[in-house]
Amino acid sequence: MNDLNQEVSTKVEFIRQTLTETESQGLRLRGTDWFAWATAGASNTVLLAAETGVAEVLITTQDAWILTDEIEAQRLQDEELPANFQVYANPWADAAVRETFVRDVTGGGKVLSDRSTIDLEKELPASLQRRKRIMMSSELERYRQVGRKASEAITEVLKAAKPTWTEYQLAGAGAEALWARGLHPALTLVAGERRLPLYRHATPTGEQIGRQAMLVFCARGYGLYANLTRFVCFGTLTDEQTKLHYQVCEIEAQALNLCLPGTPLNSIYDTLAKAYQQHGYDRAIQEHHQGGTTGYLAREIVANPTTTDTLAEGIAVAWNPSLRGAKVEDTFALLQDGKLENLTFDANFPNVEIEGRLRPVPLEIG
Repeated sequence: MNDLNQEVSTKVEFIRQTLTETESQGLRLRGTDWFAWATAGASNTVLLAAETGVAEVLITTQDAWILTDEIEAQRLQDEELPANFQVYANPWADAAVRETFVRDVTGGGKVLSDRSTIDLEKELPASLQRRKRIMMSSELERYRQVGRKASEAITEVLKAAKPTWTEYQLAGAGAEALWARGLHPALTLVAGERRLPLYRHATPTGEQIGRQAMLVFCARGYGLYANLTRFVCFGTLTDEQTKLHYQVCEIEAQALNLCLPGTPLNSIYDTLAKAYQQHGYDRAIQEHHQGGTTGYLAREIVANPTTTDTLAEGIAVAWNPSLRGAKVEDTFALLQDGKLENLTFDANFPNVEIEGRLRPVPLEIG
């Protein structure tokens, strides 16, 4: 817990610098992403689909608060929060008293917020938003745990899968494997044999998966997202299918090669567009987004032709180039000296070496 307390202290100090620079008296963080960031991985989530949770962070020049209601306060104190915070709990039926409390402790002054709900609240500055995307060493260590668990879960499920399973069953097995490891199944996409070449975002259906299937995870733990895609084939891949999967890995390699501090995201997007063209797929860049930076959101920034935000040491990325019937995706962290660490690699899943990196290929089940 001492490491968590130190991480929170560092972040609170940075927030207070932001308050000084913006002449603000307080900062409120309501989103599930910002709450997890500020609390070193605590969760304010009850409803998985919600972007905000049952508690928020309030930082002033003097104090650090968690604002919640009487339903949640004891559980959060017992099971979620590091010791840096005081807890203010309002009656669940009287949210207005929380606003009165905030006005009192900030002197009615300017308040910054990630989710502005009243006129006095202003947006977070870009400097703080960028700070959230750059991982401290303690955050990267938690990220490694999330990535390992997510990759082990997807390997376990695909090795157990049957061609007679429905897409719902495969998605459900994936969600169960994530929950069993303490991860939120924030997203589980499944495309079976018929739907695989038709849809990039294949939400699961009641169809049987048939001869092959794609399973996609956005798995959340400590607020951090492990994003990965894997395929299973019952039988042997055709030569055409093998070629597709190899090509998409070659396309991805060009993006990964550019993942260095200082590289703008639109430069990587442009490189991917050219890589598709070189392989004869001129329109593929238009058929799906290509990914971008990740962390406390499944994608913090999705790369496009105008995203000039630059990469830096400590930022995580998840690129997901795709062709009709093939896709590749893992979550990587930028380390010192421009090194990339694959946070979602599982040596127990089939892989091939592409430009010095081990990349997943479909699991073939005889």
